[in-house]
Amino acid sequence: MTIPDDIYTEPEDIDPDTLANLGPLLRLAGVWEGKSGVDINPKADGPQQRSYIERIELQPVDPQPNGPQLLYGLRYHAHINDPEEEITFHDQIGYWLWEPATGLIQQTLAIPRGQVALASGFAKADADSFTVAAKRGSTSYGICSTEFLEGAFRTDSYKLDVTFHPDGTWSYVSETMLAIRCEGEPFLHRDTNRLTKVAEPNLNPWAEIVRNAKGQ
Repeated sequence: MTIPDDIYTEPEDIDPDTLANLGPLLRLAGVWEGKSGVDINPKADGPQQRSYIERIELQPVDPQPNGPQLLYGLRYHAHINDPEEEITFHDQIGYWLWEPATGLIQQTLAIPRGQVALASGFAKADADSFTVAAKRGSTSYGICSTEFLEGAFRTDSYKLDVTFHPDGTWSYVSETMLAIRCEGEPFLHRDTNRLTKVAEPNLNPWAEIVRNAKGQ
């Protein structure tokens, strides 16, 4: 990435309509449900495969300038359950961000077990798929965990492949490479699901203000 000499001046005439500037992330906007999730996770007696159901809400946020850099994005919350239990199987929050000028995609994520990550990738605005990734130890796109997780279930890498399908659904494959205490070989933790839209996204706050002012 080239850093300009002027790191303070923000772009002029920023378009307030996030949904019009999301590039490939536009097809993620809305509320989605998936009932065919498959999780492969580590247990003491070997890998365990579990089915899961998922609901994820992705809503547009206002444009985010970092000085001259301009990002558009979605705030998301993913909630996952075992089909036979009401107890939360996995909970995750964060942002999807798109930089129109470069094609940079970023995903921030946080889970309530003491772990956060920032992953990145590149894609064209009309891409039918993209990938983001992060590595432990990176100061730009990395993974940060609690002392317990570092010692017991260290996450060395994270990769998420997203694919959009002609019928309007989208699917993902999530792979995290774990170094598990007292285990000789790394463990590949894998999640997959396909999601169907159940509700359209809202307008981001600034765009709603502009639209109301115009009487639309």
